[in-house]
Amino acid sequence: MWKGNVRRGISLACAALLALGACVAPLEQTPPETISEPGVPKQLQSRQIIVALAEKERPQWPAITQELQGRYQLRSVGEFPLTSIGVQCLVFQVPSGQSLEATIDQLQADPRIALAQPNQAFEGLQAADDSTVGYVALAYGVKLIGADRAWRVSTGRGVPVVVIDTGADIDHPALRSQGIKTANFVEGGESSFATDRHGTAIAGVISAHPIAGVRIDGVAPDVALTVAKACWYPEPTSAKARCSSWTLAKAIDFAINGGARVINLSLGGRPDELLARLLTAAEHRGVTVVAATLENQDDPGFPAALDTVIPVIACDADRRVAWPRWRTLPFVVAAPGVEIVAPAPHNRYDLLSGSSLAAAHVTGVVALLVQQEPQRRPDQIREILRATAQQATTVSHSTPLAIGIVDACAALARHTPLLACY
Repeated sequence: MWKGNVRRGISLACAALLALGACVAPLEQTPPETISEPGVPKQLQSRQIIVALAEKERPQWPAITQELQGRYQLRSVGEFPLTSIGVQCLVFQVPSGQSLEATIDQLQADPRIALAQPNQAFEGLQAADDSTVGYVALAYGVKLIGADRAWRVSTGRGVPVVVIDTGADIDHPALRSQGIKTANFVEGGESSFATDRHGTAIAGVISAHPIAGVRIDGVAPDVALTVAKACWYPEPTSAKARCSSWTLAKAIDFAINGGARVINLSLGGRPDELLARLLTAAEHRGVTVVAATLENQDDPGFPAALDTVIPVIACDADRRVAWPRWRTLPFVVAAPGVEIVAPAPHNRYDLLSGSSLAAAHVTGVVALLVQQEPQRRPDQIREILRATAQQATTVSHSTPLAIGIVDACAALARHTPLLACY
């Protein structure tokens, strides 16, 4: 291995010549330590960081990559472009004996680097209840928000909607006639795609069609839906799915570049600079983003806390909302998310709860609005939902937030006054 003073001498010499393209920092003779976790996709192994290089540095990308590996003892584990924000992302693993925070701080100080951050974990926001097809009679979401009345004006026909989630059973009887497209961004994710529960439920809430003997309708049954798998289950029996900055970034970039008009993010985690940049780009490209909130935490979570998304909380069949501890958002949309009947893999239906399901209802309503008036901007859609929301019933005595239950019929009646909603 190179000794410390020799390495520093070589790095200084290379740094002086890199601008001329005359030097490439040497690779380690002994590669940095590899940290591997069996059964975990490579996109969320321990001690991973993401480094973004700006487009203006493109001629030097290979040299910069090798120099960073040598200087900071980093192991390269992947790279990918995010063309919607004009960067090349490098994913490195930091050795276990090296400070992750200090390494990121040093990388952030490098003027050639647009961004450096940890590869963070996110979770799907859904809790499963007992499952039985007998619960189908309890389905209430579409009627509570007036989507069935709004179908006289719009069914979301042809609106490109991307669900960034786990995979989904697109051959489920309630989904198979929809022509749903798929994409996978998780290493090895193809094998479990059709057995993933969370994405199946979200796809169903948005676009399910009723089948013989089972009257379960999606909010926007005629959307052009794509399920982009960026999340996975750590174990087949895990209650919650996990995602990473790496997989979510690739999926959001895919959605933006593919012409999505609505993105559903039924997940949450800590603030993430890379994903925030992508979601800002989505807003600028006319993509409306719907995000589930963390309901039992001290903050609404990311990305729900961003002012470029529609944050969503769950209500029940009686329009009751359990007010969250956080009070940081100016307005939150409520939608059915308690004991929701949704498709599940293997031709089943589950009874599910969580803001994930509520977000899917709102995504469907946004698709109805986009079909009705394709030129609507995300900020206009957010304002329509706020102006037409119905009052929620509180189940606590704390000072209420500005929370209103989404009303699909009232929202569409703003553009079509003759639409009878009541």
